[in-house]
Amino acid sequence: MWPVLWAALRTYAPYVTFPVAFVVGVVGYHVERGLRGRAPPAEEERSISERREERRLQELAGRDLTEVVSLKDRLEFAPRAALDRNRPEKS
Repeated sequence: MWPVLWAALRTYAPYVTFPVAFVVGVVGYHVERGLRGRAPPAEEERSISERREERRLQELAGRDLTEVVSLKDRLEFAPRAALDRNRPEKS
C-alpha cells in the first residue's frame, strides 16, 4: 500500500504544491503588511540619470559651443596604433 501512496504523491505533487505555496505566500504577504503598517511615502527622489543630465547641462552652460577642436588637433588624442606601424607620419 505504501508504494502506491508514494507513487501517487510523486505523480500529483506539482498539482498540490503550487496551490499550497500560493496560499502560504498570500497569507504571509498580508500578515507582514499588517504588522508593518503602511510605509511612509517616499520623497520625490531624482534618478541617477536625471541628476547626471542636470550636471551635464550645468557644465555646458558656461561654455561657448561654437568653438570646436579641429580634427588635426584631435588626432593627438586618438589612441596610438600598436608600435605606430599604421601611422607613417610619426615614424
